[in-house]
Amino acid sequence: MTPNPFLKKLGFSETDRAVIIHTDDIGMCHAALQAFKDLWAFGTITSAAVMVPCPWFPATAQACRANPEIDMGVHATLNAEWESYRWGPVSTREQASGLLDADGYFHQWHQAVYDHANPQAVEKEVNAQIERALAAGIDVTHVDSHMGTIMSPLFIQSYIQAAANRLLPNMLPRPDAQGVETMGIHETEMQAYAPVIQQLENMGLPLLDGMLSMPLNEPDEQKQMEIAKDLLGNLPVGFTHFILHPSIDTAELRAIAPDWESRVANYNVFMSDELKKFIESQDIKLIGYRQIRNAMRHG
Repeated sequence: MTPNPFLKKLGFSETDRAVIIHTDDIGMCHAALQAFKDLWAFGTITSAAVMVPCPWFPATAQACRANPEIDMGVHATLNAEWESYRWGPVSTREQASGLLDADGYFHQWHQAVYDHANPQAVEKEVNAQIERALAAGIDVTHVDSHMGTIMSPLFIQSYIQAAANRLLPNMLPRPDAQGVETMGIHETEMQAYAPVIQQLENMGLPLLDGMLSMPLNEPDEQKQMEIAKDLLGNLPVGFTHFILHPSIDTAELRAIAPDWESRVANYNVFMSDELKKFIESQDIKLIGYRQIRNAMRHG
């Protein structure tokens, strides 16, 4: 992999390993928001993204207004994956948009979105989510994707353009980035939009050398600790977007998420002195998306 040209813009060398430790699904429920607040104060995360259509979005916005240093992006959301806890679009209630299922919520899974959603409605929705976050007083630092749904070749242009219009970075991998397959981005999809991504890099926009994630299918905390150390200790050179889905343990979370134990384990591992000391011992640079955004805007 050739050196990431954006490293130099942030004052890094070509061989530095910079990592954005990122919490997803903020605003999905109270348990996720509280976990984010705890981890931000503890200092083991550097960024997060809010699900604007979800019930705890207003409380997330309130937290961001109270602490403007919070590095919060928009977790562009087009599906609602849980069986009994649902949400829907902020831009429309029209079935003709293809964004809604028969019950008036987002479709549950990717394929139904791909089969039914009108690309123009997707473009309108992602822009509406960003605008709602900005209007709520969030200093939006980036745009990423809930479950990768908007990163389909069907919709990726809207995803890129919505961020570019506001001079915001996207979560986007370089064509040969490490770990993209673990994010549900298949080889055929990478091939489909590799020319677009290469063009973005040629324009000087920031792209990722790694996209890594803590597991949501491992409830054992000690195993999660080992996974976190292995991933963070072996980051690729360049920029890595490192994802976790932490939540505190509540009755609400247990009722919503079948993978609640893994989410709680994500939280406990990153709230531990053991992992904090490990991160400090590694030759890695912790950064947030605000640094990247500001470098985009100010050159």
